[in-house]
Amino acid sequence: MNGTVGILGDANFCSSREHFESVVDFLDGEEAFVLDHGSLEARLEVSSRELFRRLFQDHLDLRAQREARVEGVVDSAGTPRDSIEVGHHRALCTVFGEVRVRRFAYRQRGEENLHLVDASLNLPEEKHSHGLRRWSAIEASRGSYDEATAAIERGTGQKVGKRQVESLAERGASDVDAFYAERSVPECAPGDVLVLSVDGKGIVMRPEALRGATKKAADDASSKLKGRLSRGEKRGRKRMAEIGAVYDVTPVPRKPTDVMASRDDEQVKGPEANHKWLCASVLEDAAPVIRDVFDEAERRDPEHLRTWVALVDGNNHQIDCIKAQALKRKINVTIIIDLIHVLEYLWTATWCFFDEGDPRAEAWVRTRALAILDGGARNVAAGIRRRASSEGLMASDRKGADACARYLTNKAAYLDYPTALAGGWPIATGIIEGACRHIVKDRFDVTGARWSVDGAEAILKLRVVRSNGDFDDYWRFHLFREHERVHRSRYANNVIPRAA
Repeated sequence: MNGTVGILGDANFCSSREHFESVVDFLDGEEAFVLDHGSLEARLEVSSRELFRRLFQDHLDLRAQREARVEGVVDSAGTPRDSIEVGHHRALCTVFGEVRVRRFAYRQRGEENLHLVDASLNLPEEKHSHGLRRWSAIEASRGSYDEATAAIERGTGQKVGKRQVESLAERGASDVDAFYAERSVPECAPGDVLVLSVDGKGIVMRPEALRGATKKAADDASSKLKGRLSRGEKRGRKRMAEIGAVYDVTPVPRKPTDVMASRDDEQVKGPEANHKWLCASVLEDAAPVIRDVFDEAERRDPEHLRTWVALVDGNNHQIDCIKAQALKRKINVTIIIDLIHVLEYLWTATWCFFDEGDPRAEAWVRTRALAILDGGARNVAAGIRRRASSEGLMASDRKGADACARYLTNKAAYLDYPTALAGGWPIATGIIEGACRHIVKDRFDVTGARWSVDGAEAILKLRVVRSNGDFDDYWRFHLFREHERVHRSRYANNVIPRAA
């Protein structure tokens, strides 16, 4: 054991050394020799946590022994701390277990105590460590809170309550907006197009978290059946989460037949997204999220020298917000409606003319899609109306055809696919649709889950950070900001005196 003493020292770390020696004695004894490797592994896993908890505690005790008094400590209000009191301590729950931190308290009657050691260790305000906060942020953004508590216990051996995990995750998401406001601008190739896209996805909320109109609709709603909803009925329990995306694409010019290629045609790969950035909010509505999207786009192109394209699904409010931001910032933004939504309307219309499963329906849709891609949206709309009339369809039988024709006519200004294809721009909202699925649906559609606004907002932001691949960089930024917020802000001139 001489090597162990040399590493840990003679006077300090006695508890750690004692535990380490007990583990070695166990491994050297008969009890260990009758265990298989799995049992040994489990036993050592528990022992290793206790060893590192004791190492942590012994190190904190050593800091307490070496802490020196510092004169001239002044709080942010200019009040000096003239009295120094020893023996103050606080608990800290770490990923290894609970430890206690002993330190001096710098006091003034009627004022909150200051602790320089807390600042040097960047201790959190709550009992749980930043390590447990990180675990909570990752696991709570990955699955349900019950799954998160179980994952934390499996990974660390520590039992953290469900409410604590929720609170720690919310705390962990507090600096996401500031992080993205300060990060560097990605480099793009000359001529790359700047693409903006927005969409919304509903999240089931607690009654008090619904927006006014939705809450009123939910309160006024009545269902025909007690146990389930009938066709067309809604519970009105959702609040819309707005998702935004900005990314760069290298143009890939195409023809209509490249987009609507038949099975025998050679497939032409469309433009790919680079440097994708996502944002999301359930607290804010579409207008602030679209503002954030424009902020990110302007960070990438502050001189407005690039081609800007906004991809949408046809939502009028989103289009109005995009136009308002473009006008305010004096930016030329071309708005393009997602081709997939157009195809959905065409398929709805086709069943007014063909029986379901009729192979002619597919050819009918492809022919009209090619015409729309060639700039003939209004002509296609007129043709659909004419066919519905010539076949003498009743109003109820032609609803899908009329809806499609109306959509194509009303949205014709945003269906300039010839320009988009010639410019090599994307014409589908796959990026934002995928984001709605994996940012919102995959996490928030947990059966029985009802969200608060703050809880949903925190998880949205954490999922965005992870989806953007920025979590490690964000966490370092978060801990820096946490130190400023919790510690540096408490001292005069935002400066913590150096301990001797």
